Amino acid sequence: MATQKSTIVRSIQVGFRLLEANAPALGSVFAERLWCTPPRGKPLSIKSPGTRSRVGGVVTESWGQGPAVYLMHGWGGRRAQLESFVKPLTTKGYKVIALDAPSHGDSAPSDFGPRRATLPDFADALKSVVAANGPAHAVIGHSLGGTAAALAVLDGLQVGSLVTIGSIVDPIPYTVEFARDLGFGERIRTAFLRRLEKRVGRSMEDFSLPHRARPRAVLPPLLLVHDRQDKEVHHRDAVMLAGAWRGSQLLLTTGLGHRRILADPEVVERIASHVGAPSAQLSSRESTLISG
Repeated sequence: MATQKSTIVRSIQVGFRLLEANAPALGSVFAERLWCTPPRGKPLSIKSPGTRSRVGGVVTESWGQGPAVYLMHGWGGRRAQLESFVKPLTTKGYKVIALDAPSHGDSAPSDFGPRRATLPDFADALKSVVAANGPAHAVIGHSLGGTAAALAVLDGLQVGSLVTIGSIVDPIPYTVEFARDLGFGERIRTAFLRRLEKRVGRSMEDFSLPHRARPRAVLPPLLLVHDRQDKEVHHRDAVMLAGAWRGSQLLLTTGLGHRRILADPEVVERIASHVGAPSAQLSSRESTLISG
């Protein structure tokens, strides 16, 4: 299986190198489709099902009563991945609402089509669910879900507090890695970014969270959680945003990776505590939790 995957990757790289040299516009079409196609995640079931609902094509599940805390999964994920936060938060007296992003889990496809999605799709889904269910006391987002939650806040969504876990803070550097991994250069990458901007109707610079957060005088309290050994999103992203977002705290772990961090008891408790006191004075710009 590993040999087969390696052969497929090499074939893709050869194809993109040819397109880079001879047909960069066509190469940008394929690059955009690959960039906007989430991986197929493993089916997950929720151990303690809540009340399912739907906001447009977005499926939600809720537990408990009280101020609303929203859970937003990441790229290729689904709402069940954040189930570890449900009991601690409902016990504190919150209503917890988890959602599946467009083209993820049980939700309908995005406007781009089945198995395609963009960062704005995630952010728009969150805003729609909040509009339908009431003010966000807090939002907890993993991976691209955290990026989308922060983007929504910078776009005007009102939240009491925010938590991002293993989240990208600027997609542009990742497009460079994406191009390198697939074997294409700047001709395709530049055209691909222009295509993406046209699709979402926004400049890629709008998605640089540190750039947009830095001049803001007032922002909700933000807890950034990231593992130093995260192989999917560099932990320097969290460090960068912590330096730009007023009233933020940085929580670094070691050995939990990109997904196991979601179920670590110490991390879950720390996040629940942040949500439990969103207006508390933050004692430090950075705290460190070493696990594993």
